[in-house]
Amino acid sequence: MMRILLLSQFYPPVIGGEERHVRNLGAALAQRGHHVSVGTLMHPGSPETELDGAVRVHRLHGTLQRLSGLHTDPERRHAPPFPDPELVLALKRLVTQERPDIVHAHNWIYASFLPLKGLRGARLVITFHDYGLVCAKKNFMHLGSHLCSGPAPAKCLPCATGHYGVVKAAATTLGNWASSIAARRLVDRFIAVSHAVARHNGLTQGRAPYKVIPNFVPDDVGVLGPEDACLRELPKGEFILFVGDLTRLKGIDVLLQAYASLERAPELVLIGRRVADTPTQFPSHVRVFSMWPHSAIMHAWRRSLFGVLPSVGPEACATVIMEAMSSGKAVVATDVGGMPDIVDHGETGLLVRSGDAHALANAMQILLDDRGLLTNLEVTSLARVERLKAGAVVTQIEQVYRDVLSSEISRFAAPAQQGLGQPPCR
Repeated sequence: MMRILLLSQFYPPVIGGEERHVRNLGAALAQRGHHVSVGTLMHPGSPETELDGAVRVHRLHGTLQRLSGLHTDPERRHAPPFPDPELVLALKRLVTQERPDIVHAHNWIYASFLPLKGLRGARLVITFHDYGLVCAKKNFMHLGSHLCSGPAPAKCLPCATGHYGVVKAAATTLGNWASSIAARRLVDRFIAVSHAVARHNGLTQGRAPYKVIPNFVPDDVGVLGPEDACLRELPKGEFILFVGDLTRLKGIDVLLQAYASLERAPELVLIGRRVADTPTQFPSHVRVFSMWPHSAIMHAWRRSLFGVLPSVGPEACATVIMEAMSSGKAVVATDVGGMPDIVDHGETGLLVRSGDAHALANAMQILLDDRGLLTNLEVTSLARVERLKAGAVVTQIEQVYRDVLSSEISRFAAPAQQGLGQPPCR
């Protein structure tokens, strides 16, 4: 049995792919007999300490979290990419209390643990669910319009300024740069959720030890719960389903353009969070729903014809595709980021060029017209999602923990020795 402390800037009731991943990981590790606790940022209305099943959740205060003016969304006050004084002290108390063998941090909250790295001898593992090791905006999109070619001060500061404003951009970019240098020296093992995350974060070119391990869905993800009342709003007949933030980065504008050119198309259902660049109007055959409970989304997947995820940005590792596959559904997705790690083109779904509405429409039309192909994709998806369930993936994460506990990993080993090994999703 290991004592494991998971660190995540957000945790349910704050809901998102990363938060769900940390919760599922904690539950799976606890089920395997490990002592698991979670350290996360305080959320208004939530208790400071509570049990989530067998996992003890500690909600911690941070100095920057109290400054509401710094955060665009008051419900999601992010951890900074540099040590937060109050959060460092709270983490120190938590480590003393929980006495972990492994501290497993997810994204930028790791920066506030770095000053404590030597405390009680705990080993530090960091999972990156995005491109935050090198990108102040985390999405690796230069000026929000095209894939970045790599970090450079002359590029990053102007790019971040357009996103954060001058003062926040300078603090975020410089703080992230300093923390990433420290992390590459101090972290015992990095985990990247896709090959794209490893590559764009510079792990493939550096000496820091890392492993590519995808996100996962629970083993019982296909077991549906009670039906929510919101499901009555779904179309009675066939429909195509998109799940995700309703933003240009997710390809919403490309999807709407592609959908408009389809012949004999069923209704299009969009389920997701509205953001600043969400379209204000939608065509009559497009139904838009915001912030459905996860259980209802899984019912929606089961009722859908197929899914579509036309992200323009390099999606790190789309759990939503795994959920579609676990429901026996094919997905049309773009060939960027971690999507090719999950979707086997022509076998479990179709991949198209990012930002190409014509290619997206053509792929969607193929699935509408060729129901034999659609059935074959569905059958293969349901079979191959087993490699993306907790039983397969959590075992890999456990092995990382054992590796860093059992041996001193040389930080000067050749990248080929500490690199990817076999692709996790192939």
